[in-house]
Amino acid sequence: MRLGVLLFNLGGPERLEDVRPFLFNLFSDPEIIRIKSYLLRRTLAWFIATARQGKSRDLYRQIGGGSPLRNITEAQAGALSSALESRNLKAQVYVGMRCWNPSIEESVRRILEDGITRLVLLPLFPQYSLTTTGSCLKHFESLDRKFGISSRVKVSVIRDWYDEPLYVQSMAALIRETVNSLPPEHRGGVHLLYSAHSIPVSYVEEGDPYLEQTKRSVELINSALQNAFPSTLAFQSKVGPVKWLGPDTKQVLQELGRKGCRAVAAVPVSFVSDHIETLQEMDILYRDLAAKSGIEEFRRVQAPNVDPGFINALAHIVEKAATG
Repeated sequence: MRLGVLLFNLGGPERLEDVRPFLFNLFSDPEIIRIKSYLLRRTLAWFIATARQGKSRDLYRQIGGGSPLRNITEAQAGALSSALESRNLKAQVYVGMRCWNPSIEESVRRILEDGITRLVLLPLFPQYSLTTTGSCLKHFESLDRKFGISSRVKVSVIRDWYDEPLYVQSMAALIRETVNSLPPEHRGGVHLLYSAHSIPVSYVEEGDPYLEQTKRSVELINSALQNAFPSTLAFQSKVGPVKWLGPDTKQVLQELGRKGCRAVAAVPVSFVSDHIETLQEMDILYRDLAAKSGIEEFRRVQAPNVDPGFINALAHIVEKAATG
């Protein structure tokens, strides 16, 4: 058996000049802009990308001019390969980005060239949504039809892992680390603000399990923390005029301040890698808003990135899929 693991992520612009083409790729996705007409969808994506590129570039300037997502994901791939080898499971780990480079198609070509005979598809999204995991898997299915992958490779698909115990434990450990970094007088009164990427409410109404899985992740993490802290689940990164999942993270922060909360630990519950939503939205925008709302201590829990506990969780997930 020649084992391969394909990590799915959305990707992000690595330079300011990448912002517009990245946005075009993102909004061309039929799971993001649900218009059946290929031409109309791409035309609308062009207009959205053109209109949003200036504001988006300003945000990326605030975090150094580009997203670190590719570098982090490739580091995760290397760490996962090492963790699997320590379990006596040799594997080649590939990275496939839905909206940027390296593309899923590029990685699939490499997988076939390398003679992989067993492939595990592992989306780097703990909770399943049509907008993330669903989009990646649907694109992979189109490539399967194009290249005949499944006729040459045994493929195992991991759709979600929001309740994986090792993942839950790794998140709880990262939260404890953040709480322990607070001044002693604030540790007992800290409020955990879990912030997840929002999706349109219509997706949930049509059966997308993202909301329920995210709620369950929060419940499990809180249980691992022995429910020691009050918490709220909120949602960020809304785009466009449709109704999105709430409550909004900004509004929750302001409400916590009004209620006299003086310490908040923000937990990126649906993000496993640092990128624009953690580095700019949470670290800059929400930190500033917290201070204006009277919250004296605002700490953002580290994204899992290459945390050993998190990588061990991924290795366990892959091992179960590859040997089951």
